[in-house]
Amino acid sequence: MSESARSIAAWEALFRAQVAVMRKLAADFPIGDISFNEYDVLYTVSRAGERGLRLRDLNKNVLLTQPSISRLVDRLAARGLVAKLGDPQDARGTVIHLTDAGLAAFRAAATVHGRTIHRVVGDALEPDEFDQLMHLTRKLRANLPES
Repeated sequence: MSESARSIAAWEALFRAQVAVMRKLAADFPIGDISFNEYDVLYTVSRAGERGLRLRDLNKNVLLTQPSISRLVDRLAARGLVAKLGDPQDARGTVIHLTDAGLAAFRAAATVHGRTIHRVVGDALEPDEFDQLMHLTRKLRANLPES
């Protein structure tokens, strides 16, 4: 098998696994105060320093289009789960902050969602395979050019 064919086969295997796992996680996501996409946004903002993230950086880290993210953030802000503030370093920008209510909603969903992730991913891999998976996926991301 050529190097090109191997890279394509590896990508297809990774893509198919990701689709199957994401479908299972979405199907088993706890129905409650937040949706799967809202969880993704709250998770991403929660991992940022001071529970805040510039909207443009949020756009780089979630699998939604920019207009969809903006509407979703507006809905989260209307529900008091995030606050939209001006970016002190760029007057044109917006910083999204996770509120206490947003953090509570995220944590409630994360507890249940984490158990599902462990069941789906944890039961499939050995401890050394987790390390390999993290190493390989981080290496793939690090090799991408900045956009």
